Amino acid sequence: MDRAGWNYPSDHLRVSDADRDRAVSELSEALQAGRITADEFDQRSGQALAARTGKELTALLADLPVERAPAPRAAPERAHRFPATRVAFVAGAAAIGFGAVAAASALRQGSTLQQREIFRQIMARHGLPAPPGTPPGPHLIWADSVAPGAIAILLVALVVYLGVRLARGDHS
Repeated sequence: MDRAGWNYPSDHLRVSDADRDRAVSELSEALQAGRITADEFDQRSGQALAARTGKELTALLADLPVERAPAPRAAPERAHRFPATRVAFVAGAAAIGFGAVAAASALRQGSTLQQREIFRQIMARHGLPAPPGTPPGPHLIWADSVAPGAIAILLVALVVYLGVRLARGDHS
C-alpha cells in the first residue's frame, strides 16, 4: 500500500493523536463494510491507539483499500487556539495593570493641608488667583479611580468570555 494514500507521517516520524484517531476511524469503516471482523477491529484499534510512528499506522491499514480521497491532515488545534489565548493573556495582564492604577488612585491620600497652603502662596506670589480647592483636598478623585477600574472590569469580562469559548472548543 502506498503510504501517501493514507496521508500519515512517513516511516519513523511520530504521529499525532489526530492521526491515531483517523486510523481508528478508517478501521471502523472497514469493520462496517465487512472487510475486517470485530476481533480484528479490537486488536488493530488498540494497536493504532498505541502507535508512535507513521510506519506503525500504515502497517495496520496496509491490507485495506483506500476507497475515498484521504482526509487532509488535521492542523494542530493549538494553531487555532493561539490567537485567542494570546488575546486572553494580554487582556488579563492589562486588567491587572488597570486594576492596580484604580486601586492606587482610590487609596491615594491627596495633598496635605500644608501642601495646599504652599501652593496658594506660590500662586499669590506670581499674582495668579488660586482656584478654591486647588490642589484637591484629601478625597476620592472619581475620574482617576473609576475609569481604570471600569476598563479593568471590561478586560476581565473579555478574559472570561475567551476562556469559555476556548473551553467549548469554539475557535471561529
